[in-house]
Amino acid sequence: MKRRSVLKFATMAVAAFAAFGAPKAQAEWPERPITIIVPWGAGGGTDAVGRILASLLEKELGTPVNVVNRTGGSGVVGHAAIAAAKPDGYTLGVATVEIAMMHWAGLTDLTYADYTVFGQVNLDPGGLMVSADSPYETAADLLAAIKAEPASTFKASGTGQGGIWHLGYAGWMLSEGVDPANVPWVPSQGSAPAIKDMVAGGVDFVTSSLAEGRALIEAGKVRPLANMGEERLGLFPDVPTLKEATGSDWTIGAWRMFVGPKGIPEDVVAKVVPALEKAYNSPEYKEFMDGRGFGMTWRPAAEAYEFMQKADEDSGRVMKEAGLAK
Repeated sequence: MKRRSVLKFATMAVAAFAAFGAPKAQAEWPERPITIIVPWGAGGGTDAVGRILASLLEKELGTPVNVVNRTGGSGVVGHAAIAAAKPDGYTLGVATVEIAMMHWAGLTDLTYADYTVFGQVNLDPGGLMVSADSPYETAADLLAAIKAEPASTFKASGTGQGGIWHLGYAGWMLSEGVDPANVPWVPSQGSAPAIKDMVAGGVDFVTSSLAEGRALIEAGKVRPLANMGEERLGLFPDVPTLKEATGSDWTIGAWRMFVGPKGIPEDVVAKVVPALEKAYNSPEYKEFMDGRGFGMTWRPAAEAYEFMQKADEDSGRVMKEAGLAK
């Protein structure tokens, strides 16, 4: 009886195993499509970078990679969507320099610490431009005039109030011992309309990346005076750095990081980082970035995180000194 009972139990167990199947092994990431959230509108620079990376990562990871634009709140909506996503590696995103500024301006509590950082894929140093008919031939000439003339004689623009290029201007002024309030900032919807306003005579100078003024620089309507990076740019090799032009140590740039929500598993990170680096180093990415005048800078995960941390500290310091923080 005991032997028959054992055989009956074994037969039932085999039948159950056949009916429901063996336990499935956990599938390796990625087993389904990945979404990349871009916090800015379609057609813009961040959108363009996000889409070229999506196409290259799709090849590297062997799964569809889709881009979704989540705009609004001066970048808050999209950055919040990335941070709030499930940390399973299927929702990633492109974080921009604004993440180092938004919380200082009182727009959000989000900081760099709310993300898994995979790497930095871009850096566009700020720049200083005047119209071609401006009397100022160099950054030193413009600075001397700003110091000599009464407050509010000049007007500057380049982005919205408290935006990245407003910070670029304020940081330059503070580094030169000038109160940023001496030159009223004229808010704009971005660099392109600000530069057009400058050419039309609405403002005296613009701070933004030189790449954003490239078309009008090449057309002879805009004169670049300096870039706010640590070295001269390949696209504009004859334009000095601020350090060379006026002795200022101030540097700033718009950057883009490839990130995900905090807490993504290490095995996923270990796949994303090399795939991202390979995409960055591909001829396709270089050709794309060079063709649009975007600066190429690569920092792997740990270095990128440290860079974001320092950018956050620097932004807070300057925004407080310039009265842009809340």
